[in-house]
Amino acid sequence: MKEDRHSRLRDAHSDRDQAEHVPSTPQSVSPAYRLAFADEDFLCREELRPVRLQLELLKPQLLLDERGIESTIVLFGGARIPDPAHKDQARTKTLADLSEFYDEAREFSRLMTLKSIETGGREHVIVTGGGPGVMEAGNRGAVDAGGASIGLSIVLPHEQAPNEYVTPDLSFNFHYFAIRKMHFLMRARAICVFPGGFGTMDELFESLTLIQTGRMERVPFLLFGKAFWEKVINWDALADAGTISDKDLDLFRFVDTAQEAMELIENWEPAPPRDTLPGREK
Repeated sequence: MKEDRHSRLRDAHSDRDQAEHVPSTPQSVSPAYRLAFADEDFLCREELRPVRLQLELLKPQLLLDERGIESTIVLFGGARIPDPAHKDQARTKTLADLSEFYDEAREFSRLMTLKSIETGGREHVIVTGGGPGVMEAGNRGAVDAGGASIGLSIVLPHEQAPNEYVTPDLSFNFHYFAIRKMHFLMRARAICVFPGGFGTMDELFESLTLIQTGRMERVPFLLFGKAFWEKVINWDALADAGTISDKDLDLFRFVDTAQEAMELIENWEPAPPRDTLPGREK
């Protein structure tokens, strides 16, 4: 998108392009001569981390603003959960059985994207981590509905491209996990968590902690697959031990189907951020 300039001064693009075509001399080929904002080696210096953090926060923010996206529906879930059509290739029987949630994520995303299209694509836009498994299902459901969806990828040691269903101009890549997590939650109208592993658990508990502590407004927080979540996490034991409050168990709901999730989100009672932490009042 062409930016609207509010300056009479020469723009950075022009100077960057001109600097690439100056005569080659010992001075002009020196790294010191490169324009600072066009010098990748300089930008990757240890001392420039605060600048890189700011850039990672700002780039998606500006592009989402330009698209007019005001709210998102967050989908977290396992990268290893297969499409049911390929569940025979799953590493374990449990993963094969969990493939039903690929279909539920896809259908939920399709239904939510139809709702988003009614707003001109400004509200309820699906956002995933951009990878395979549940993430792929989420972006794929948006394509099924004829709408757009966001992918927030992260650079990992193993090679991984975004899944093919992410809207190309809404496909972002991050170096910093922390900034990526902020972008997941800054526009979140609802958070939906499907079965997954360490990454999913990390996203689940960090998001839930922000709501628990009043650092984030309460939004619909849905855990898909009650049997899975009650098997891998003993929620009642946490409350019985007193490490969380009984009231904290009301911050989320279990669902098993896309339709259940849609109904819960549509009927969720809005609530402001907590101003006290249950169980820790003085």
